[in-house]
Amino acid sequence: MKIQIRAAKPGDLPLVLRFVRELAVFERLEGEVEADEERLRGCLFPAGGAPAAECALAFADGEPAGFALFFTNYSTFLGKPGIYLEDLFVPPGFRGKGVGRDLLVHVARIARDRGCGRMEWTVLSWNQRAIEFYESIGAKVMPDWRICRLTGDALKNVR
Repeated sequence: MKIQIRAAKPGDLPLVLRFVRELAVFERLEGEVEADEERLRGCLFPAGGAPAAECALAFADGEPAGFALFFTNYSTFLGKPGIYLEDLFVPPGFRGKGVGRDLLVHVARIARDRGCGRMEWTVLSWNQRAIEFYESIGAKVMPDWRICRLTGDALKNVR
């Protein structure tokens, strides 16, 4: 199987949205997807200004096989930018074939090439297969850190 990875283009937005929806189903969060093609376009391919995020697409023998969506963050401790991998998803039919590894390595190379001090992401506590994979490539699961989030009305009403 030949795996190719490339940056998403505006014409790929239907595919990106499809992967977002498939990821939501996998994570049991399908009711939370509000993204649509126009929102994605405005964030990934804004008309002027820097994109809010970037997306890499994987193809296996020419078939869409996964995506990674990431953005730049910053570490005050390191005094360097970093990359936060927001989503990495490989559909079931392509899992175990190196697609996820290739996507992760692709984003890690981008981080390294940009002089980033680190790359971070989260993993669901029940996704043991992913945890074992991440640890096998040298990633450290940070047991003492928890995600905090303001969204919806809580974000609108924070004072």
